[in-house]
Amino acid sequence: IYKFYFGRMALGNGSFTTQFILMGLTDQPDLQLPLYFLFLGMYMVTVMGNLGLIILIGLSSHLHTPMYFFLFNLSFIDLCYSSVFTPKMLINIILYFFSFFGISECYVLTSMAYDRYVAICNPLFYNIAMSSKVCSSLVLGSYLMAVLDATTLITCMMRLTFCDANTINHYLCDIHLLLQLSCTSTHIIELEVFIVGGINIIMPSLTIFVSYGLILSNILHISSTDGRSKAFSTCSSHIIAVSLFFGSSAFMYLKPPSVSVDDGKISSVFYTNVVPMINPLIYSLRNKDVKKTLRMGRF
Repeated sequence: IYKFYFGRMALGNGSFTTQFILMGLTDQPDLQLPLYFLFLGMYMVTVMGNLGLIILIGLSSHLHTPMYFFLFNLSFIDLCYSSVFTPKMLINIILYFFSFFGISECYVLTSMAYDRYVAICNPLFYNIAMSSKVCSSLVLGSYLMAVLDATTLITCMMRLTFCDANTINHYLCDIHLLLQLSCTSTHIIELEVFIVGGINIIMPSLTIFVSYGLILSNILHISSTDGRSKAFSTCSSHIIAVSLFFGSSAFMYLKPPSVSVDDGKISSVFYTNVVPMINPLIYSLRNKDVKKTLRMGRF
């Protein structure tokens, strides 16, 4: 159990407090020590894996291509995203960065889908279509969208007033959980959150769906079995990453009311801790260029 400071809470005699209490992942004492070491180990793997990819891509000129430029940013986001929930020093700003890095990952994964579409469907124009300027613009746009949307969400939350309950049965401070605790009307804010969330889900999902629809159509027209296999292999790592991130996120935010709070906790653990940990493993263990670079030491 730890405290989280945010907004204002009205108490007796007009006084206010800014304190919330997060109940954590479980209240069973016999599970706390094993879970501590489990998540400590996961966080260490996350840091080493993502930081290793960042250093490898940064130092290896062989990997200075659009795909690895996006992978570099994905690793950076995963490293920071997982760090939001672990170091205690970030607890006071947990909600903003939770929104910022979550939204950033949506759009960077979308940019990577576009990159794979160009690589497979328009290979002759790849260097032009995915120039350094275009790649930088896509990543900058991802971060700007995250800043804009996260700021919008936090601004909405700052308008809330909280009266009595300040205990959140979770290990992270999610926007929907705070809305449930507010003693003022939340209809307008819920609509704003729905619009922002809808934009960040629908736009990336449609872009990724269309990109892979075009990629699949192109692959099916390849007569060579080896060519089709190589094309599928090029996209497989990204498809796995997208499926894991969006799948676990969708279960968390689109789950039916019948799903228990504990199931929601497990889902959130998956996309905030597990996915950032296994992303660098997916892109390194399944990627010939990365493995070749590590074996040959091409920095």
